[in-house]
Amino acid sequence: MKKQVIAYLHTHWDREWYREYEVFRLRLVRVFDNVLELLKKGKIPCFYFDGQVAALLDYLELRPQKEKLVRKLIKDKKLFIGPFYCLVDEFLTDKICFRKNLEIGLKIAKDFGCEDFVGYLADTFGHSKNVPIVLKEFGINKAMVWRGVGDLPSEFIFNGVNTVNLIRGYFMDIFSANISIEEKAGWLQRDLDLIAEKSSRYLLLPIGADHLGVECDIAEQIKQVNAILTDYELILGSPFDYFEKVKFKTKWNDELRDNSKTFILQGAYSARTKLKQMNVKCSYLLEQADKLQKKYGSEYDIVIEYAYKMLLQNQAHDSICGCSTDLVHQENMIRYEKILQIANTIIEELRLKYNFETPIVKSAKILEGYDVIKTEPGFENSLLYDTQKIPVTEDLKTIYTLKKKSKEKTDLRLELKDGRLFLGDIEITFTRRIDEGDTYNFGAVSTDYGEKAEIISIENYVIKTTFFDVKFYRTENLINFIIEWDNNLKNKLWQVNFILPQKISQTHSEDMNSLIKREFDPDYNMREHLPKKRGIEVKTNFAPMQRLVWAQGFGVVTKGLTEYEVFQNRLSVTLLRSVEIISNPQNPSRSTPAGPPLLTPEAQQLGQNVAEFSVGLFKKEKYSKVIEEVFPSYL
Repeated sequence: MKKQVIAYLHTHWDREWYREYEVFRLRLVRVFDNVLELLKKGKIPCFYFDGQVAALLDYLELRPQKEKLVRKLIKDKKLFIGPFYCLVDEFLTDKICFRKNLEIGLKIAKDFGCEDFVGYLADTFGHSKNVPIVLKEFGINKAMVWRGVGDLPSEFIFNGVNTVNLIRGYFMDIFSANISIEEKAGWLQRDLDLIAEKSSRYLLLPIGADHLGVECDIAEQIKQVNAILTDYELILGSPFDYFEKVKFKTKWNDELRDNSKTFILQGAYSARTKLKQMNVKCSYLLEQADKLQKKYGSEYDIVIEYAYKMLLQNQAHDSICGCSTDLVHQENMIRYEKILQIANTIIEELRLKYNFETPIVKSAKILEGYDVIKTEPGFENSLLYDTQKIPVTEDLKTIYTLKKKSKEKTDLRLELKDGRLFLGDIEITFTRRIDEGDTYNFGAVSTDYGEKAEIISIENYVIKTTFFDVKFYRTENLINFIIEWDNNLKNKLWQVNFILPQKISQTHSEDMNSLIKREFDPDYNMREHLPKKRGIEVKTNFAPMQRLVWAQGFGVVTKGLTEYEVFQNRLSVTLLRSVEIISNPQNPSRSTPAGPPLLTPEAQQLGQNVAEFSVGLFKKEKYSKVIEEVFPSYL
């Protein structure tokens, strides 16, 4: 008897990637016009719209006359949308944003009449163990994943959520290929055999791909293929049909970052550092603005949601990961600037109205308890935010940007010993290596072990090195570092390294506002395992973090540096990674392209760059307190 294959029609919709947002949106109009026509005429039974509502809203903004039809198709369970507002990366976004993503997405999806939801995460670059926890908070007990899953079966329980592993991925465009039905059947037979190895008597087959429309004769093609297939029968349906038929037994409670079967493209954690820095800053400030406005009456709710939508658009995986065109990321930076304008305005309006202190203040007077960090001509905020006044030339004054004085209680000391920089018994070094990779993967060179900065001097809170000057200051529990330099080097990986007393086999790092433990083989050297055959992405000891990594009682808090590496007793944090192509076909760390080989000169990040991080010795349980020692300086 033939095995049943539940085949669902979909398109994976990156709002922006190798084409810019508006270019892709005009393509979306053509693709979705056709989908709606096929659904209306009954030529396809249903369509799964990629687990997000943002693409539907983008479409309806240009096709408002289609809304009535869309609502009817959703009500009739022929069109499935949500639960997310946008498909965001899971490791570079915090839990507050992930919750907002579901909160906004579900509100919109339910307003359109959708009742059935799956945590659909088909293309994110690995999966956080905290995602199922958030899904359950919103009553979602199903998920679908692909990258990072390794050898798990088609059906497993991911941290309490019934989860489908898309064995061969979501990318299935065979029905659009210009080949014969016999060739399509042969290709499907081989692919389904691989899926069957991990499946029960039922198989799940996505039919669709990135930005791909549905073939008008798809039902007829499937009928013809079924007549040829000897072991399988394709039945058009939805993912929900599959969930109803299968059993979930295998349990998995850790993150999913195994790249032995699928690429997880982990160089995206460090591509275009400025995006990550702005994302962290915007996430923090928008959260604080929301907390403050709720404290004083929630008068900015609509504005906050508007800003979160922009933030979530920037957190789509090809956006925040930095693996799109230069024009895409220029638009990302504009969105970030808008978010900062909104968050800062809300905070300042509330501060003036309710008279509370913030760590950063703009004032025409130097206030007691504050240090001057900037002086410029301007207008007092009490005038700028008064709706009954407008600034005139006579109001122009010297405006001081003031920072609240910090408490210097830490007994940590930096020392220079024989040209080496130490924090206690921990040596700190700065290195850079050749990077022959792309925005998806660091391209390691087997013969390159990097160059190390010479430490010249340390005086007046400045460490002079042959790479750059490093400013530092002390606060209650930390030593805080600021590096500003003019980068004129291409294809480099810059790191700060902390040489700990013992080999590092375990770290704790922040993931969605909680600490997760990771295990490492400290002696593993990626340069000895660079792939020689097609289809392999080298395993590395690089890992993502959000704001903190901790090992052996030593912690590093960063402001938008979101990648660390372990090797022997060295804990390294990436300061900058410079490349100039989305996907390099000759990347030594990944033997197959991961996208179009488009040049992206701005990903070299030439010119002015800033890196900020803080270090200290503390128990990992106190990480929240330590983070709050650093981040209020954004306010």
